[in-house]
Amino acid sequence: MEILGWIWQFVKVIAIIVAVHEFGHFIAARLCGMRADIFALGMGPRLFGWNKKTKFTFGKLPETWESDGFTDYRLCLLPIGGYVKIAGMVDESLDAEQMRNTPKPWEFRSKNAAQKAFVLSAGVIMNFLLAIAIFAMLAYSNGKTTRLATPVGYVEKNSIAESGGFAPGDKILEINGKACKTANEIQENLLLKNMGDDRNVSVERNGQIIALHINGKQLVDAMSEQKKLGLYFSGSQVIITPADGSVPAAKAGILAEDTLLAINNNPIFSSEQSVEIIGANKNNPIILSVKRAVGIRNITVTPNSDGKIGVALTEKFTGKVLHEDYSFGGAIMQGAEQTYNYVALTGNVVKNIFVGKVSAGNTISGPVGMVKMAGQQAKHGFEAFLSFVAILSVSIALMNILPLPALDGGHLVIVAIEAAIRRELSLKVKIIVQNIGVALLLTLLVVASYNDIMRLLQH
Repeated sequence: MEILGWIWQFVKVIAIIVAVHEFGHFIAARLCGMRADIFALGMGPRLFGWNKKTKFTFGKLPETWESDGFTDYRLCLLPIGGYVKIAGMVDESLDAEQMRNTPKPWEFRSKNAAQKAFVLSAGVIMNFLLAIAIFAMLAYSNGKTTRLATPVGYVEKNSIAESGGFAPGDKILEINGKACKTANEIQENLLLKNMGDDRNVSVERNGQIIALHINGKQLVDAMSEQKKLGLYFSGSQVIITPADGSVPAAKAGILAEDTLLAINNNPIFSSEQSVEIIGANKNNPIILSVKRAVGIRNITVTPNSDGKIGVALTEKFTGKVLHEDYSFGGAIMQGAEQTYNYVALTGNVVKNIFVGKVSAGNTISGPVGMVKMAGQQAKHGFEAFLSFVAILSVSIALMNILPLPALDGGHLVIVAIEAAIRRELSLKVKIIVQNIGVALLLTLLVVASYNDIMRLLQH
C-alpha cells in the first residue's frame, strides 16, 4: 500500500508543476492573439473535458469537432505530463494537418519571432515563478532559523569522513578558506559548492588547529553511489517512540519519548544515523542506550527482516540557533535566491556529468525515482512536500529549456533559425525533428526508469 501512497503524492506534484507550466504557454499564446485548441493535463486518450461548444463530455471528442477558437480543457489517461495545442505549431501531438494550409492570423506560425519566443519560454518562466513563490511563502511564514555549527559528534568507520581525518570533537573552522559558522555553511562548502574540487578543511582539535584534506573525486564518487559522508555533528537529540505495543521496540521495553543516546555503543546524533545502523542489523540483536527521567538504560532489541524496530524518530536540536523574520519583500528576495541556488546546483551537477566527475546513472532520476521521492517528502509534512514541488519545478524548467528537439528549448532553436534565414522551415523538416526529439525523450525515460529500478533493488 505504501507504493500507492507514493504514486498519489507523485501525481499531485506533477499535476501542480505541469498545470503551471502549461498555463504559462496558454496565457502567453492568448496574449499574443494565438488560438489554443487544447489544454491537457496528462497524455494519451481524453478521459473527460469541457469546452464552450460541446460543454462537459466524457471520452474522445467527435471526429468532426473543430475548436473554432474555443479551447477544450481536458484530463487525459496518463498522468505523466500535459500540453497546450497551439494552432499552427508542430508539437507533441504531431498533428500536421492544419500546417498544410496557408497560415491564419491566429496561428503560431503567423506571428513574429519575439512573440513565438515569448510563448515558448512562458512555461519555463512560470515554473521558475512557482518555485520563487513557494520558497517566498515558506520564508515569510517561517522566517529563517539557522543552526550554529557544533563540533563533530561521531565519525562513521570506513567512511569518507574517516579517510579525510575527522575525529569526534573536531570543530570545523574553514573549508577551502571560507569561514563556516553555521551548519548550513558547512553543508554547502563541504558537499555542494565546486563539486569535484578537493576540500581543505581547517578544524580545531584539543586546542590546536589541524589541517585536513578530502579528495574531491572520492567525495563525488561516494555521493554518486549514494554513500554517506559519515560525519555527524553533536547538538541533536533523537527522540524515539514505539508505534504500538506489538512492535519489537515496545516488546523490548522502549517507552514513548525515550531519548536515544547510542546504538551498540555508537553515539547517536541524528535520526538518519539511527535508521542506518538499525537497518544494517536485520534479525540481529542491537543494544539501545536510552535516557529517561529515572536514568539511562541499555535495552536489547532485534530488528525485523526489513531492518526496522517499529519506532518513530524525531530530532531535537539542543545547540544555539539564530532566527530571522522576513518582510514581504525580503521573503520574495529569499525565494528568488533559493531558486537561483538550485539552478546553480543543477547546472553544476550537469557540468560534472559531462566531464565525468559525476555518474549520470546515479544522478538522473526518472518517474520511478520521483514517485519514491514524492512519497518520502510527503511523510515529512506539507512544507517538505511544497519544497519538493519547488525544487522539481526548477529541474523541469531547466530540462525544458535545453536545446533539444521536442522540448521548449528545441522549439526556440527552430524559431531562431527561421528568424535568421527569414523563412519558415518545411513541414517535413519540423516533423522529422519532432519525431527525433520524441524518440530521444522516450529513450531517456526508459534509461532513467531502469536506473531508478536498479537503485531500488540495491537498497
